[in-house]
Amino acid sequence: MNEFIDRIAAAGDLRALDAVRVELLGKSGAITQQLKQLGSLDPEARRARGAELNRLRDALTAAVEARKQALEAAEIAARIAAERIDVTLPPVPDVVGSIHPVSRTIEEIVAILGAMGFAVAEGPDIESDWNNFGALNIPAHHPARDDHDTFYLAAQDGEARVLRTHTSPVQIRTMLREPPPIRVIAPGRTFRADHDATHSPMFHQCEALAIDRDITLGHLKGCIIDFLRAFFGIASLPVRFRASYFPFTEPSMEVDIGWNRRSGEIGAGGDWLEILGSGMVHPNVLANCGIDPREWQGFAFGMGVERLAMLKHGIADLRPFYESDIRWLRHYGTPACAPVTLHEGVA
Repeated sequence: MNEFIDRIAAAGDLRALDAVRVELLGKSGAITQQLKQLGSLDPEARRARGAELNRLRDALTAAVEARKQALEAAEIAARIAAERIDVTLPPVPDVVGSIHPVSRTIEEIVAILGAMGFAVAEGPDIESDWNNFGALNIPAHHPARDDHDTFYLAAQDGEARVLRTHTSPVQIRTMLREPPPIRVIAPGRTFRADHDATHSPMFHQCEALAIDRDITLGHLKGCIIDFLRAFFGIASLPVRFRASYFPFTEPSMEVDIGWNRRSGEIGAGGDWLEILGSGMVHPNVLANCGIDPREWQGFAFGMGVERLAMLKHGIADLRPFYESDIRWLRHYGTPACAPVTLHEGVA
């Protein structure tokens, strides 16, 4: 019996213990085989031997159960030790993603202009020469058509293809597809052969187009002023309109905002900073899209998304926007669950 007890006590884990139990107490185990042989003994000897084997079986069963409980307790203790948490340690910060400043700026632009009734319109990055230049009243000799400024692709069906240099082709597609009145904004990627601290071969623009009867320059000015003041969160932001020239608008205007040249503070100081271009849609553009300029008129304006983000957040260099530096993204990014609201930052 002592030998059997020692074997049970020597089992190092539950699997080894179960193997010993089967060997001793299983259907083919040593104790079970001896119980089966009792029938060959005379009644007196069978009674004495049966009582002895029953006591042995009960003792071994109790020993197996005790060892099982000890092994299970040791296993639980080992798991607790392995999974122990030291609550006195400093917390490990959660590494979570954030919304890129470009994406966040587009969301803010869409939220503000969306509240003014503008819907989002989209178009392809690869455009026809007509949609990108011709329909917008841009003449063949315009510098924007030169190879050093525009990425040209292989012609398709005899028509030149380009990586769009602005999101204005989305306006063309919208006017060709939908009858007026029209009120859309077109955010998206654009491409130009330029690269330095404030320019990138790929960047983002957002343009707005409104076509209706009796739209005036006053509507354009009111829309832009309200948008800029809401975007920068400055209710009294100074806004100035200067006469300019764009082939697709007439009259055309550059839009400036007040800022401090020395400190870079928006809305302060007596300096002016150009921020976007605008104007009334040129009659030729309307006619190119099958819209009668004698009945309909409208306004359009466009802005660089990265430029707005740089001004709003005080970013001096454009290039980190595309370098995927996690430290930069964590600093200038926005929490993924942060909602865009119209009152965000508005005084």
